[in-house]
Amino acid sequence: MMKGFIKKLSVIGLLFISFHSLSQQPPLSVGWELWYPYQYHNSKQELTGLDLDIFNAIIKQTELSVTYTELPWKRHLNYLKTGDMDLAMGASYSQERAEYADYSIPYRNETVKLYVKNGKANSIILNNLTDLIGSPYMIGVEGGYYYGKAYQELIKQNKFRTQINEVIDIEQNVQLLLKGHIDGFLVDPVTMKAFVNKYKLQGEFEQHSITIYSDDIYIMVSKKIKDKTVLPKINKAIAHLIQNGKLDDIIKNWTKLQSNTN
Repeated sequence: MMKGFIKKLSVIGLLFISFHSLSQQPPLSVGWELWYPYQYHNSKQELTGLDLDIFNAIIKQTELSVTYTELPWKRHLNYLKTGDMDLAMGASYSQERAEYADYSIPYRNETVKLYVKNGKANSIILNNLTDLIGSPYMIGVEGGYYYGKAYQELIKQNKFRTQINEVIDIEQNVQLLLKGHIDGFLVDPVTMKAFVNKYKLQGEFEQHSITIYSDDIYIMVSKKIKDKTVLPKINKAIAHLIQNGKLDDIIKNWTKLQSNTN
């Protein structure tokens, strides 16, 4: 009788340990890179930004926990590939990335444009990216960023690569453009507007008429992640935030914030 009672207690204890372990899953690792106004530290050294606000709302809805690590985007992508990082926000889709990461449903849209010195847009004759080949123009890009399918195909050609100058961030591209070392650089208008407002560079740049690409933005989940419920939970959370309008509210609030800084 006593043996049966002890056996029952042992089973209950094992079940308790199992449920306790499930409820105490280690936090998921997610990287971030200074990308104003999407990911950055504010004056109080708080990690904030449009993508951070959206991502935190999604994670709160899933009841998962995360830890943030600041690191360059290229390294972040490599860590997703090796399984050293679990998640990435603010990601564009590419077939290459899809080989080592799964994608959530989209949570916002992004457009990339060409920015040049103010007054130079009409003198830079480009109708599409292919026109860069053999042209006198040098265009700046940020390493590891995705600029659309057309760019991905063209960058394989040596003649196109000679017209491209790769740097780490927008700050370097701005400096190179102002010094006349490049003729323009690729960036999304939201980032450009925020950068101009932050550093009071109004009137220094203008947008060229060429559109590089416009596409959806996603959360990437490493294929090496052990918990296969993470992606479904994230997708469910995004769908819920879209349906109740909270996702749209976050985007509108950030758009309004950028407009008020003019």
